Amino acid sequence: MRQLSITFLLTFFFLKNISAEKIWVSFRDKSEVTFDPYNYFSERTIVQRIEQRLPLCDSLDFPVSDKYLTTLSHFSDSMSYSSRWLNGVAVFCSVQKAEEILKLPFVKSIEALGSKSFLAEKKMDLYQLNKYDQRLIAYQTERLGAQQFTNKQLDGTGIRIAVLDAGFSGVDQNYVFTKTRNENKIIATYDFVKKVTNVYEGNAHGTGTLSCIVGKADTVLIGLATGAEILLARTERVSSEKFSEEENWLAAVEWADKNGANIISSSLGYSNARYFNFDMTGKKSLIASAATIAAQKGILVINAAGNDGENDWHFVSTPGDADSVLTVGGTDPETDYHSRFSSYGPTADGRMKPNVVAPAHVICAAKTGLTSSYGTSFSAPLVAGFAACVWQAHRNWTNMQVFRAIEKSGNLYPYFDYAHGYGIPQALYFVSDSITRQPTFDFVIVNNEMKVILREKYAHSAQEKELGFEARRNFYIKIENGSGKLKNYSVLLADKKEMSDFDLYDLAPGDIVTVHFEGYTKSYTRPTELQ
Repeated sequence: MRQLSITFLLTFFFLKNISAEKIWVSFRDKSEVTFDPYNYFSERTIVQRIEQRLPLCDSLDFPVSDKYLTTLSHFSDSMSYSSRWLNGVAVFCSVQKAEEILKLPFVKSIEALGSKSFLAEKKMDLYQLNKYDQRLIAYQTERLGAQQFTNKQLDGTGIRIAVLDAGFSGVDQNYVFTKTRNENKIIATYDFVKKVTNVYEGNAHGTGTLSCIVGKADTVLIGLATGAEILLARTERVSSEKFSEEENWLAAVEWADKNGANIISSSLGYSNARYFNFDMTGKKSLIASAATIAAQKGILVINAAGNDGENDWHFVSTPGDADSVLTVGGTDPETDYHSRFSSYGPTADGRMKPNVVAPAHVICAAKTGLTSSYGTSFSAPLVAGFAACVWQAHRNWTNMQVFRAIEKSGNLYPYFDYAHGYGIPQALYFVSDSITRQPTFDFVIVNNEMKVILREKYAHSAQEKELGFEARRNFYIKIENGSGKLKNYSVLLADKKEMSDFDLYDLAPGDIVTVHFEGYTKSYTRPTELQ
């Protein structure tokens, strides 16, 4: 009873100045419900669960009790989607009715809803491609190794991707999606805002993100998975305030599971209007819980890190905080390292985020034609298309095996930090039997000073430029304590032979210095006793 009282007091704090509000009602059980997985799931979902040796169904799949929903209808102005997985429903009601709902014997708890979401993009301006943009559209897929997948005829065929976004205006007409339409690859669509099947009106944010998965402009790839099957779910109502409909996201994820999705690509997130940074543990929000359950059901969930790197929120938002979500940050094509706006890790409980990164300035589809766009919204679907190609090549892998392999394919791996994760995924990792990492620098200890010295071959950036080489001379360095907790990190431009030096007395015993440069990673542990 004490816990219920605390829950209600917190909820009442949110509702006391509002005559009617949306709340989430969680039920204690699923009384008197039955479930037949063969009548509910698509045949594809059944097959996938059998192939991944997952239970055909469990109690999470059972529907919410109709009896409970009927009772709640007498206390509410209206109800939204109910969630099987979370065993609850979003309800509009007055504060007085909320008090009465909390007292119902089958109600476990209530929680106020009404967070603000972001669409992880910066701008969209239509224009004709100039030479820079032509290079950019090639870069966004080639940086992940598009040619390597093309050589192996990997284009996501056989993989089904659910795209959750704010709208897909123009997808039914834009020439970028000609191949997808002609091959009938769009399997199902649903607008969870309007509760209709048509998703091709209104906002075009999802049009851009979808193109970063399956798009092709003439012969030029916009995304890597041009052969993938697609589910389109509109979950967001875009307005000047951008108030979220988190329950739409919940409903769409369950719908994706029902319709046999292998991958969920989401460029939506939820942050400071409802949550605090310390809530970002992967366990607080409804959608983080739903994303975790989706992963348990064998789905690879990929979500944008967000564009809060330059504002007070700063950190990855939910559901990117969930441990089982592959969270994707953004890189700047000009420098190949972290875009200033891309949200940082770690999570509130200290876990590494983002997991990987990808270009956050892209050329993508608009309602008609092409546009230049910024944001981690576009980094995430680029990785979703990459993941589809990986899974096509390794159909016997589970979702989490794909997840871990993508991390290991990062161009910085095993180095990581809270801006880049393990870096940009590389197709070469999946198509080459062995990848040789040549040493590019050395640690030199002199009089308790540790210097990082570039090897001669890699020490002359000016000469490389004169010879026409476009070496990406990012020098990554970090310090962790003996428990592996990241203390600090930075990225430098490798423009001199002696890149860094430390007085070992400035490091604590057991501190680990890790450096990554030109594909090579090496660590040095500060000994307990110095000479």
